[in-house]
Amino acid sequence: MPDDLSSEAFQGLGRLCADVTGNRILQAPASEGIERIEARFSGPAFDLHRHDTYALGVTLSGVQTFRYRGTARSSLPGQVIVLHPDELHDGGAGTEAGLRYRMLYLEPDVLAECLGAANTSLPFVREAVLSDTDLCATLLSALGSLDEALDDLFLADFVAELGRCLARHSGQPARPLGRTAWRAANLARDYLRENIERPVRSDELEAVTGLDRYALSRHFRAAFSTSPHRFLVMRRLQRGRRMIENGEPLAEIAAATGFADQSHFNRHFKKAFGMTPGRWAALTRNAAPSAA
Repeated sequence: MPDDLSSEAFQGLGRLCADVTGNRILQAPASEGIERIEARFSGPAFDLHRHDTYALGVTLSGVQTFRYRGTARSSLPGQVIVLHPDELHDGGAGTEAGLRYRMLYLEPDVLAECLGAANTSLPFVREAVLSDTDLCATLLSALGSLDEALDDLFLADFVAELGRCLARHSGQPARPLGRTAWRAANLARDYLRENIERPVRSDELEAVTGLDRYALSRHFRAAFSTSPHRFLVMRRLQRGRRMIENGEPLAEIAAATGFADQSHFNRHFKKAFGMTPGRWAALTRNAAPSAA
């Protein structure tokens, strides 16, 4: 393995944070269902947290350490990290040299739609750290230029190839998900997205999907690796995170995203992202790319 990938295959990277020291998070332009970041840290970075997306990344330099599924893990430059939705993990630099990595957060329903023609369950990769040049190259194709948005046609091919790589590492055939379950999960997902600013009751989802709340919960988790409630909370938090990056006050963000108050928003934010909203604001606002 190379000791440092930070200069390889990233023509746009050299000018992002080349002369910046300290902890930083740089975010790429948003794409539907996909978020991309570059992070630089010294020491611990994230407390234990969990989100409802796949977290797929490549370590560029340093040693990336984290706890995941009850075990301490580490990733070296060139290795791939695969974290599954709703799995507790933390993260940080494993040496005094610091850490630089790039991560892609993929909403499970994007991958589910790619696999949907076969009505299959989402792949689960048991190993959190992989040495796979094919998967690494696939991820770097989307992570190599964070200052550019991803093209729609590129995204379709990227998600299909990513799904193939993850399925190859899952070690078992995907379980079939029936048409009724698939349809109900998609109806519930769409309804939740349309109503993220207010409380949504179980009887509303029952009316929309035609299933009782317990069957719907099982099918929703099978399709998207999370519960309807957590899906709704995470969509609110993602909207709140974008508002933070735009400099809006936290109290106003909490109200605009359906949380009871700022304290309620803060608690959920840290549980989902491993740091407080204030720290996220400091890390992202100071990470703008410098001119070439």
